[in-house]
Amino acid sequence: MFPLSHRSGPATACALLIGFSVALTVFAPSAMSADWPQFRGVGALGRSDVKGVPLSWSDNSNVVWKTTLPGAGASSPVTFGSRIFLTCFTGSATSSSEPGAMANLKRHLICLNLADGTILWNTPVPAELPEQERIREDHGYASSTPAADAERVYTFFGKSGVFAFDQSGKQLWKASVGDKLNGWGSATSPVLYKNFVIVNASIESESLVALDKETGKEAWRASGIKESWHVPVFVNAPDGKTEIVVAMFQKVLAFDPEQGGRLWSAETGINWYMCPTPVAENGIVYSIGGRNPNGGLAIRAGGRGDVTASHVVWKVNKGSNVPSPILHDGHLYFAHENLGVLYCVNTKQGEVVYEERLEPSPGQIYASPVLSDGRIYFVGRGGRTAVIAAQPKFERLADNILESGRGVFNASPAISGNRLLIRSNRALYCIGK
Repeated sequence: MFPLSHRSGPATACALLIGFSVALTVFAPSAMSADWPQFRGVGALGRSDVKGVPLSWSDNSNVVWKTTLPGAGASSPVTFGSRIFLTCFTGSATSSSEPGAMANLKRHLICLNLADGTILWNTPVPAELPEQERIREDHGYASSTPAADAERVYTFFGKSGVFAFDQSGKQLWKASVGDKLNGWGSATSPVLYKNFVIVNASIESESLVALDKETGKEAWRASGIKESWHVPVFVNAPDGKTEIVVAMFQKVLAFDPEQGGRLWSAETGINWYMCPTPVAENGIVYSIGGRNPNGGLAIRAGGRGDVTASHVVWKVNKGSNVPSPILHDGHLYFAHENLGVLYCVNTKQGEVVYEERLEPSPGQIYASPVLSDGRIYFVGRGGRTAVIAAQPKFERLADNILESGRGVFNASPAISGNRLLIRSNRALYCIGK
């Protein structure tokens, strides 16, 4: 089973907005922005402080607009200013009825108008061949979520490279971070730090790679990243310095984002590839993952060397193989990708506060949840969304269905203002009152 929770714009704005948004790309986990500029929004936390996101919707209610996309994909939408960015692919293996030809494979970066869903531009990028003939579970060739700032939009297309585009969709540069392939495809998404675009290229070269945002020139590369399928995250250590963190097979690793040097590592006891994106706040990194058994742990940042004995705050034998967790008010919330069971864990002691089955079941959950206005939204793969109260007492608030519950929804939602952006394989929905 493969995660698409990692799958891991620009608009004219006043100078104040631009400066604020650029600052957010450095790392401000406690700040909330009107923009949702990367996978899981600011700080990869999946949270927004806006109010008024709808509680309920259906194919016939609270859909502000729906846009049919020019190709299939599992990447999540991001927003910057008045624009939405996401990726799709065409030409090959788009469905069982559209096998196409590998020579015609293209990825596309698409820009849409946030107000009405109009496609403003569509920039195709030919694939660097050969690619694998198919991606397992039909996840496809466009699972990586873009990242955007006031000047550019950045995408990662696996073996085909990392790309930067300007606000009109013109390609500015391309950089290779490795040429290896995997049957699950490539899906980790770029993140921005100061003047760097940082990519988890575990599949392509077992590396974490930082590129210059303006030129695409490689700034540093850290090796030894194995079986890691998620977006790198940033944590502010007790000494005030920022660390970049990656979870991988059996370990969580931290690096210096300025130079790429390894700072610390912690053994997780999770003998599986790591898909959920960790979350970090107040100097603590929370990571879940694994499959039969699952697991989770909290690690205090700021250590050096092997910190398993000194900085692991707690471990728990609950987790998820695909969707990422939500961190809110001293509690960690996450759903098992197959069982439809929701967990709430106290972040101080690592105690399981509740373990509740979602009924009716949303089916498999690959999308990472988002939080707004005291509610957590879990989108199932068929299009059923369970809305849960963000509190240590289980309460299911609503059950919503798109595409009659028979669609293909692997992408994680985004929040823009009081609207929710939900992407299926073939369409983008704007949910609002």
